[in-house]
Amino acid sequence: MLDVLKFEDPKAASKGKGHISVNEVSITFGTGPDAHLAVETTSIEIKAGEFVCILGPSGCGKSTLLNAVAGYVKPTTGEVIVDGVMVEKPGPDRGMVFQQYSLLPWKTVYENVAFGPKMAGASRTSAGSTANTFLELVGLKKFGNRYPAELSGGMQQRVGIARALANYPSVLLMDEPFGALDAQTRLMMQESLLDIWKHFGTTVVFVTHDVDEAVFLADRVLIMSAAPGRIIEDVKIELPRPRTTDLAATSEYIKARQFCLDTIKAESRRAFEDQNA
Repeated sequence: MLDVLKFEDPKAASKGKGHISVNEVSITFGTGPDAHLAVETTSIEIKAGEFVCILGPSGCGKSTLLNAVAGYVKPTTGEVIVDGVMVEKPGPDRGMVFQQYSLLPWKTVYENVAFGPKMAGASRTSAGSTANTFLELVGLKKFGNRYPAELSGGMQQRVGIARALANYPSVLLMDEPFGALDAQTRLMMQESLLDIWKHFGTTVVFVTHDVDEAVFLADRVLIMSAAPGRIIEDVKIELPRPRTTDLAATSEYIKARQFCLDTIKAESRRAFEDQNA
């Protein structure tokens, strides 16, 4: 796990911020006979500071819904509101971490993390200080002069998390961020993410196709139907924190995991039958 207890910058606190309202959102790509309904009328309320995972069958619109919260995709109908402000475009209040590391390969690790604060108007000195702070947070300060290609996948994703946090967002959006990692690294990254989340209190919305990952991380798991996607289950995860991998053997974990698996399996079967009807 990462040692985040030494990080005491008061600006990192996001208490009371990060409330997300998705109100009757539908998202359609294309027009006419080529139109594709990706997300069907969906409403979600996510409290400030919650850790919510979005789970569902492949192609159900999980990432599309996340991109609407990020401001990369505009809803066809409905609205997304974060802290009382309608989302119309990406903003520094919403940090984004992708499955593909999306780092600038021609910039060093340090420069990648400092880039966001610089673009937000911070001085070179201030942006550099922020970069060093967050690289220390994720345990990579001594790698600041390296380039992304010189790092392992897990290390690159830690840089991605540091970069996303460097603007002190109230919401951290994560699109299958650990999907490309090996099993051991993935478990370590999950525990590290929970450490960071606990320290910051940032709202996290985490898209995954991995049921175990969702149950281990989340306060709530939102399960989407097969395409067109809509929320069909809102599962509260009644597991104590801090969480360790030992929880996987508890009856509470097994029950939540099985419910999620059964729900997704039923949706996947329905989608398969509809496609072959």
